[in-house]
Amino acid sequence: MSALDGEIRDLMRFAAQRSMLPRFRQLAAHEIEMKGTDDPVTIVDREVEAFLTEALTKLAPGVAVVGEEAVHADKSVLDHLSGQCWIIDPLDGTANFAEGKEPFGIIIALADAGRAVAGWIYDPNKDRFCHARAGEGAFVDGARITARTTGQACPVTAVSRIFLTPEQSAMVDAKLAPHYTLVDIPRCAAEQYPRLALGENDVSSFKRTLAWDHAAGILWLNEAGGKAARLDGSEYRVDEHGRDDTLKGLVGASSPAIWDEFVARVMG
Repeated sequence: MSALDGEIRDLMRFAAQRSMLPRFRQLAAHEIEMKGTDDPVTIVDREVEAFLTEALTKLAPGVAVVGEEAVHADKSVLDHLSGQCWIIDPLDGTANFAEGKEPFGIIIALADAGRAVAGWIYDPNKDRFCHARAGEGAFVDGARITARTTGQACPVTAVSRIFLTPEQSAMVDAKLAPHYTLVDIPRCAAEQYPRLALGENDVSSFKRTLAWDHAAGILWLNEAGGKAARLDGSEYRVDEHGRDDTLKGLVGASSPAIWDEFVARVMG
């Protein structure tokens, strides 16, 4: 593990221990707000983002910071995604956290010219630290890993129906249910991407593809030997935040072969 990886891990761990874990299942009603439908934000989101923004700015002066809550307050922050920037999801799985449920985590990515070049995913409940750097492999707690499938005859597929139209949900029943073991998503990308490489899930399909949710996980899964790409086969770029439509959605899989088969069924 490089010095930078260790420093990022320590920052994430400190933020979780100081702000996140002490408030788990201890939030007061006024410490939870709704940004939109099914989109809560808590005092923890804001506190952790403020801490990480300050810490990363000190670590790399001149590198922009794109945080989920900063974007909510000012959409022009998204313009930084086309250059060199840190991308922060201070509390991934906020809905779970607000309901007093696991999983939840912290995600940080470093991007340059629209592509993630490094990513870090921290699960404070398991003290699990996943990290990757472009071209250098994927790691869990400092040990290099290779993505593995579940080995099930019907690949285990996590699909959320939350954002699907009735027609899209019917497609899931017709095209996917006969061939896959369908399970619910954890509502936490910091948990879903590790599941795709660690033999728990084989496929996950995402309609919402926001950079703070996916930049680090996509890089990590691809570096592990799995496959994550847009549904049309193109690579994921952090600066394409307007591509959250069905055809430009996102699929992650435990192997390229499983990815290919899944997408062929969806698009067929």
